Amino acid sequence: MDNGLFLEGIRLMLVGMGTVFVFLTLLVVATNLMSRLVARYLPEPEVAVGEPGAEEVAAIAAAIARYRRERG
Repeated sequence: MDNGLFLEGIRLMLVGMGTVFVFLTLLVVATNLMSRLVARYLPEPEVAVGEPGAEEVAAIAAAIARYRRERG
């Protein structure tokens, strides 16, 4: 077996794996940076949590009753 060809294959493998590692590392860094920027400049809107009104309760009850009728 040609020793030079084997070493060239090992070198090619290491360059390829190194390239993929560097790309994935940069991708993780960029994703974390974008996540922090979005969290800073576009905060989540506050959602008002409260008791459902009578109309909402009636609509939910009607939907459940209709679903149960249709499903058998």
